[in-house]
Amino acid sequence: MPGWYVWLEDYVSKFLLAAITVLVLIAAVTRSVGHPVIWSDDMAQLLFVWLCVFGAVRAMRLKAHMAVDYAVKWMPRTPRWLLELFNAAIILAFLLTLAFSGYKLTMLNWQRIYGDSGISYAWVTIAIPAGCFLMSLEIIIHTFRSFRDRSFIFFPEKPNELERAHSQLG
Repeated sequence: MPGWYVWLEDYVSKFLLAAITVLVLIAAVTRSVGHPVIWSDDMAQLLFVWLCVFGAVRAMRLKAHMAVDYAVKWMPRTPRWLLELFNAAIILAFLLTLAFSGYKLTMLNWQRIYGDSGISYAWVTIAIPAGCFLMSLEIIIHTFRSFRDRSFIFFPEKPNELERAHSQLG
């Protein structure tokens, strides 16, 4: 993905996390004083869904999704690379199918109201097709890079490649 997109995604994720924290704090304080703000829980849940989507896309970009590689780490490089290409095709087909089905679900839920917030439930359900589409783009980008330099699609080249350098912690 372009650098500006990665930057934007990072700051949107940080904003979502801060907003969720504030909304949960508002909900807890107002509930404890006997005047609950009902919509704050719904909004926090909506923002959490989107935060999870952005986190999944970031994990796909950084090749950080959890995987069991015990059987494939012993394989020679070329068969392992071909197996990753096959897995990428299957995962891509699954994500695109899920994006299409999620889009249809979003259109069905457009008139439904989300809890007490007064907004459309489609803002929740559209997170799935959006996330699947963005993860599909990441897989396509990784696949093109893989053909260019024979790198792996889902696994970092070195086990220590994904360390604190890619962490939010610094």
